[in-house]
Parts: sequence; structure tokens; C-alpha cells
Amino acid sequence: MSILKVATKPFNDQKPGTSGLRKKVPVFQQAHYLANFVQSIFDSIEDRMSQTLVLGGDGRYFNLEAIQIILKMAAANGFKRVLVGKSGILSTPAASCVIRKYQTDGGIILSASHNPAGKDGDFGIKYNIGAGGPAPEKITEAIFARSKAINEYLILQAADVAIDQIGEYRLGNMVVQVIDPVVDYADLMETLFDFAAIRTLLARGFRMQFDAMHAVTGPYAQEIFGNRLNAPAGSLTNCTPLDDFGGGHPDPNLTYAHDLVESLYGEDGPDFGAASDGDGDRNMILGKRFFVTPSDSLAVLAANATLVPGYKQGIAGIARSMPTSAAADRVAAKLGIPCFETPTGWKFFGNLMDAGMVTLCGEESFGTGSNHVREKDGLWAVLFWLNVIAVRKQSVEDIVRSHWQQFGRNIYSRHDYEAVPADAANGVMQHLHQSFTALTGKTFGSYTVNICDDFSYTDPIDGSISSGQGIRIIFTDGSRIVFRLSGTGTEGATLRLYLEAYEPDVSKQNVDAQVALAELIAIAQQISELHARTGRDKPTVIT
Repeated sequence: MSILKVATKPFNDQKPGTSGLRKKVPVFQQAHYLANFVQSIFDSIEDRMSQTLVLGGDGRYFNLEAIQIILKMAAANGFKRVLVGKSGILSTPAASCVIRKYQTDGGIILSASHNPAGKDGDFGIKYNIGAGGPAPEKITEAIFARSKAINEYLILQAADVAIDQIGEYRLGNMVVQVIDPVVDYADLMETLFDFAAIRTLLARGFRMQFDAMHAVTGPYAQEIFGNRLNAPAGSLTNCTPLDDFGGGHPDPNLTYAHDLVESLYGEDGPDFGAASDGDGDRNMILGKRFFVTPSDSLAVLAANATLVPGYKQGIAGIARSMPTSAAADRVAAKLGIPCFETPTGWKFFGNLMDAGMVTLCGEESFGTGSNHVREKDGLWAVLFWLNVIAVRKQSVEDIVRSHWQQFGRNIYSRHDYEAVPADAANGVMQHLHQSFTALTGKTFGSYTVNICDDFSYTDPIDGSISSGQGIRIIFTDGSRIVFRLSGTGTEGATLRLYLEAYEPDVSKQNVDAQVALAELIAIAQQISELHARTGRDKPTVIT
């Protein structure tokens, strides 16, 4: 075996987004493209010689080839050991779990999360630090800077490693340790939740359905729900991971998890439904003919945290992304704990969790989690809900409606306009920026604009400032319209519109969100000139 120094030239498009670098598979398959970015990661790691990494991904197309390249580059760059999930599999929360449990120096996760897969689909790569969470901006900026100057990378000339068998293998001077991708994570879940209570719930006829969407959580669901919780046959669907996710869109929402939604809204639907996404860090929760918004889910879990063994002593605080509704804020106020509003991106929660300032975190984009790892965690949220149901002995709908009666309802919706031409999407945002002065104080129907701004966040731990995080239009009654360009797509731009109104009157809470928000939706269209500027007369996805 010998170490090769391969001459290369920079690519100009390797700036990591909120969740690493995401591109179409053919882009990553270009000569040197993946290797350039991996070497840029390695060059940005201080004292990388003799360090230990975790490596795995969601099983999408190009996952296996990428892992072999990364292993050989890690060996050439002096790493001591790499823990890799069997067959290259590690869900994103499981990777964080492994990093933290074995106190490794960091990890590389191969995933494009909820984006479609396949040979013409999406692929992604991100670096997680030793705390288990996504690299902070100072590291991703260093990676990007290096990618613009790179002129060579190191790779070991060697045969591929047999990562389909658990065990230890030598790759030059480095040890490749192939691990069970499920057991460490499943063991952690068993320390947090009352598995006996959930088993009893399921044994007494409570019917659940979990849809893994042919993505990474299939093996985890089979071990946890099937083997450890004795969920009845038929409770789990689409649990075989496929490199194209079965041709589906692995995003657990009302549009893309349509089979699950139809089941829960059917005549003889189960009592509880849930789905997770491509890499296992997102979740959707459904009751019988009832959808729980991610914002409400975070608030309900926070309000009921002491019913769950892992959180019986209470929670230190809550953090939510800026576009997420203020439902969690109301819970925090009642509990007398802080609630932090951060930019979108789980890395912003990491500092707060490491400092012991928050316990539960959530994003409206179907991500919920806690300080047990440093990533959002889909199956964790599903287990949390099942544990709460087992203790309260109420339906999902009854639990949520009871919550609204106590705290009021933050009526909320997100409208996604996907694959919008970038120039048109940027034009909408620029128009809104230029309208701040004119909009402030203006009345639209029953709403009067109080504040217009572009959200900025100062991290209370390290003092770092993140600006340009989304345009907020806040009305005098607390209702909000938020516009934001997403950083998770690979084609065009995704323009996201968030709408929120607060309803404390119990007699007015039982209303469809789109109906309740109709006036705000019309105002948003008028203010943004979205239809005229993008040509879109309706969203791609409504959640």
C-alpha cells in the first residue's frame, strides 16, 4: 500500500449549507469532486493525526463508493481509527450517538436528508464535531476557504474494505472498525423511555403504524418497535432501505408520506402514525384523522416531559428555530424556563445544549430532539409521543386539544415553493427588503404591521453573529409572516412562507389552519408579489 498525492484544482461550488454540502449525484461523481471536499475537511481539522472518526450514511445511491474513498483518504491523512456502520449505514442521530458514546474526535455523515435519492438524485456530506453535532460556522467557513485553494489530496492505494461484516480491518496504519449501526442507538433510547409502559400500550390493542419510507430508519424501527417493544405485525412499513428510497421523496410530511396519511385518515385507521425521513432525523406525528404540526409537537413534548423517565427531573430550557411557532415559548413561560429563538440549523442548538441551557429543541421542518445527542432525532420523537400516550391514556388528538385549551393555539402553516429559479426567488426577497419602511405601520384588513426585519442572532455562548436568517413581518397582535430561502435543496431555490396566528379562544380553535390563515396568506401574496415574480400560483407542499 502506498499513499498517493493526487494533483487537483478547486471547484467553485463547495460552500457547505446549513447541513453540509449537497449536490446531485453526478456532481459528486465528477473526478476529484468528493475527494477535494473531504481533503478540505481533513485540512481544517486541527491535530488530525491519530484521531478517531465515525463514518456512515443513509444508504442512498453513491453512499458505498463514497465511504471507500473517505476511508482510504482518512488512512492517508494519518487518522488512527474509523468507526463505520455495517454496510455504510448510520442514521444521523445514531452517528451523533456513536460519536458521543465512544468519545471520538468527530464524524462524517453522508446524507442529503429528506431529498430524493437514486443515480440522478441528491447526495450530501457533512462534518460533525466531537460533541456530536454539525460543525459550527467557523469550521464550515474554514472548509470552504480550503476548498477554494486546494491543489492536491492524499489517498491510500489499497483494496476496498469489506464493510458488510462487523469486525476490525487494517487499512495501512489505520484501523477500520465496522460496527452494528443500530444497537448503540437502541440502547440509548431504552435509557430514556419507559419501554415497559409502551409495550403494555401496544399489547392492549393500541394500533400504531410507522413508515420508514424505504430510508435509513427501517433497521432501527425493526429493532426498537419490533424486537424490543413487540409491536404487532403490520405496524411497520417500508422498512427495507433502498438506495433510491423506492423512488419516493423521503420527506415525512402530509404530501410525501401520502400512504401513511391515507391510512390514518381511513375508515379503520390506526390510533397513531409516524414517519421519518431519509437519514432519520425528522419526524411526522399523526393521530387518527389528526395531524400534529412540528411546532405543536415540540410544545406538547415540553409540557409533558416529566412523564418520561429521561426527563422526569424537568427540562432546563427550550430552543426553537425562528420560523417555528411560538407555541413552545408559552410552555417555557409557564414552566419558568428560558426559550431561545435561533436561526434554522441544528448547529445553533449545540452551544446551548453543551452549556446546559436547554434540554429540548425543535424546528418547524419536522425536526425535534434533545440533549441526548446533538442532532434532531425522528425515532426519539416517536418514542416520546408513545411514552406520553401510554402515561396519559389519551388519544393524540385529545392530548393536543387539551394542550390548546391550556396554552392557546398557535395556528400555523408552512408553504413551500420548491425549485423556483434562483433569480426569481432572490427577487422576492430583495423586494421585501426594500419594502420594510413602507410596510411598517401599514394596515391590511384586520392586521397592522408592527415590525419588519431580517432576523439576526447573537449566540449567547460564543458571541458569534448570524444575520440574514429570514424576513419577518410581525403584526400588532403577534401574528407573523416569515419568508426564507432554504439551504437544503440542490435544484433552483426553495422559497418558504411561514404563517402564524394565535387563538386563545377554545371555541375558535377547532378550525382548519388554511381557513384560519386565509387572510394572512392573501396578505403574504400581496406584500411579496410572489405570484407575479415566480409564476407560481400555489405552493409545492403545504404543511
